[in-house]
Amino acid sequence: MDLNRLKLSQIDTSDIANSEFASKSSVDTVQDNVAALDNNVWVNSNDYSTYTTVTGLINTVQSNVDALPDSAANDYSTYTTLSGLINTVQDNVSTVSSNTQVYVGDGLLSNTTLRLTAGDGLTISGNTTSGEATFTVSMSNVTSQTIALDGSANSFSIVKAVSNTNMVFVIYNGLVQDPSRYSIDSTTLTLANDEPIVAGANLELRYLDFFSLPGTSAGGGGGSSFQGTVSGYSSGGFAPPYVTTIDKFSFSSDSNATDVGDLTQGRYSAGQSSAESGYNSGGNPGPLNTIDKFPFSADANATDVGDLTQGRYLVTGQSSAESGYTSGGLTPSVVNTIDKFSFAADGNATDVGDLTQARGFSSAGQSSTSSGYTSGGFAPPYVTTIDKFSFAADGNATDVGDLTQARNGAAGQSSTTSGYTSGGFAPPIVNTIDKFPFSSDGNASDVGDLTQGRYYFAGQSSTVSGYSSGGRDPSILNTIDKFPFSTDANATDVGDLTQARGYAAGQQV
Repeated sequence: MDLNRLKLSQIDTSDIANSEFASKSSVDTVQDNVAALDNNVWVNSNDYSTYTTVTGLINTVQSNVDALPDSAANDYSTYTTLSGLINTVQDNVSTVSSNTQVYVGDGLLSNTTLRLTAGDGLTISGNTTSGEATFTVSMSNVTSQTIALDGSANSFSIVKAVSNTNMVFVIYNGLVQDPSRYSIDSTTLTLANDEPIVAGANLELRYLDFFSLPGTSAGGGGGSSFQGTVSGYSSGGFAPPYVTTIDKFSFSSDSNATDVGDLTQGRYSAGQSSAESGYNSGGNPGPLNTIDKFPFSADANATDVGDLTQGRYLVTGQSSAESGYTSGGLTPSVVNTIDKFSFAADGNATDVGDLTQARGFSSAGQSSTSSGYTSGGFAPPYVTTIDKFSFAADGNATDVGDLTQARNGAAGQSSTTSGYTSGGFAPPIVNTIDKFPFSSDGNASDVGDLTQGRYYFAGQSSTVSGYSSGGRDPSILNTIDKFPFSTDANATDVGDLTQARGYAAGQQV
């Protein structure tokens, strides 16, 4: 049963008007919504007793409504009955087993991508592309607030920030209000009253925190480890000397980075991200074949968890939901190798394909939900090539387009729809932000500029912005730049790393 429907949203607020329950026929929408549940994502049907209990309670709501004349639908006792039953449903949802299976209709998800976003009561503890996705649910964010009315105002401060009116029920003297009857600006509630507010009336707010279950789609890996919602990381690099530092900075607010751990050795390397961990592969001095791993759940040092098929440096990193990829680089000769290593278990990488041309000197890496991309680099000469290789099947890359200018030492960022290649060395040093589409093969376009030209720096991606950290101009930099994915625009300086350095690797969670 859809978690969103198991909160108080069994009542269709679009049918609630004139500051009261409209009629029996309007509340019949409850039954219509229940009948359509098989087409929605629902949880815990394997716990049949919970399912039948919740279903029975919802049916009892309908039975109570059916037994009433239309004129009684606005009766306060009717509201109390309905409200109590819905609260009982809420209590049952609160006690659902923490280990649940995800169903669509009547079947377990199989060979299907389920994108689960952590937060707002949902904590993901694992993911898979076939069988079960395990997560825990917490209803602790669902709260209520009572406001005392003195009749002198119609705007009130509320205790929780609300993004839109659908995130609350406003209940005035026991009657759920139509959302058109009020507005919310973050922490201020304003009632659109036709008559003076009665002093001593009861105003209750019920806050609804919905789970992030964006839906399902066919195809490859589940989730988007190439984007984060919490933090960006910049690990390793060259100050000089080579550094082990793992820096972390917030995606939710612009601020400086903090030092949260160390790699197993100072180096510059490629960066990859799973849902739980950051990875650094290859690097210099060496060339190195080491694969380091550090946790996102706690600030801690990295551990050595495997090896690439060959030691190399100035390599490029990509990430699917299940695997990390390391492409190109120097051994010290230029190579075209695409290595792949598992996120599920620590171990060595395997050679799964080749780029269209051998190249190194830090091409930029991007990732979509289905493919890895390697853009630019130095073959020699400097190249504009955008290569693409599949995550679903091991194989060679294909040439799918060109950057606006040949360059190496650029950083890569990824939105859900586009890859970005920012900065680099042409020569000269450039500040260009290029963008190319994931939905169709094609050339990149110039969509903005970094705050300064730079090369050999780390790239990170949140769900809404691309980040560039550190680098050279040719002096060593500590700048953290940020540019939006929603519009084509220039970057802004939003913070600093704990130390100036170039050649760092980027990760995100």
